[in-house]
Amino acid sequence: MEKVADVLDRKYPQFNTVSPNCLVSDALYQMACENVDHLIVLDEDKFMGVLTEHDIASKVLFDERPLKDIPVKEFTNRTLPVATSDDSLEQCMQLMERYNAKHLAVYDSFIFKGVVSSYDLMHQALCKRKDTFEETSHVRQGYPWNY
Repeated sequence: MEKVADVLDRKYPQFNTVSPNCLVSDALYQMACENVDHLIVLDEDKFMGVLTEHDIASKVLFDERPLKDIPVKEFTNRTLPVATSDDSLEQCMQLMERYNAKHLAVYDSFIFKGVVSSYDLMHQALCKRKDTFEETSHVRQGYPWNY
């Protein structure tokens, strides 16, 4: 059974991190440059939460200050569900569904290991099931052209 540790191993060492004192405008620029939709907020290697494009978009509507004046810590999502490295992909998907979350913080014995997203879990599940999907695609009948 696939574990969250497998997902983190595939992502390692790519941690897209930002300081809580960084400005939201700079964090958005970093997200664009790194082509990611979230940044892990770390304060001296201590996990503080996640900053997502969705969090910024939803909170900026109610804040009249420009993004260049707002520190990341004000928009950080600190209420993520927590998984362990030994949890299965299915357990993580159930956690995400239960808490309506798109990201999970992963810990191993109180040590922060990283963040996995729903996209990461879907990608891992599809990669491992690729052979199954390829077998059924040859049996499919229908249009004579391939995409």
